[in-house]
Amino acid sequence: MKNLLNYIEKRFTLSKADIALLEQYSTTVYITAQTKVLEAGQIEQHVYFISSGIVKGYQNIDGKFVVQHLVEEHDFFTSLESFTNESPTLDYYEAITDCRLIKISKSDFELLQAKTKFWSDVVNTVTNEHLNCKQERVKDFQTLNAKERYLKFLKQYPKLALRVSVDNIASFLGIEPQSLSRIRKQIVF
Repeated sequence: MKNLLNYIEKRFTLSKADIALLEQYSTTVYITAQTKVLEAGQIEQHVYFISSGIVKGYQNIDGKFVVQHLVEEHDFFTSLESFTNESPTLDYYEAITDCRLIKISKSDFELLQAKTKFWSDVVNTVTNEHLNCKQERVKDFQTLNAKERYLKFLKQYPKLALRVSVDNIASFLGIEPQSLSRIRKQIVF
């Protein structure tokens, strides 16, 4: 809970009552690596904050698993469309490492929005940050070659580069694993 509070308090001022409500409406869970948090066809019922660990989000596109999200600690994730619309998701979310997650159910999420001002601000800020990140990824796919995308990934996410498999990074960057291995051999630090 401390990591979530630190994350929020860097951006917003919380009262003791706000903190008490956040603690009341959230649950900490521990999961091991390779545990699926969500599978395609399910309806997302939670928003998650990663207190420690790494989670990947992916879809099965024409029989190929395509990694669309690599989420490291101190960030949120959910299948947003499924969570918002209460519709079956196309997404899978799976722990890459052992994780400590803070989860907030849909009903508790709505209670936080109704009972506090800060929660709506948090949701808007996180949603905008994630939207900007997605827009930048699209732009990168349009303007950068594979090596440039990988170098940018290393600069932006050095911890992920050390803790995530080449296959997952390659999929995330839209590169074949063999091509990424060749690129990695070319780079001198």
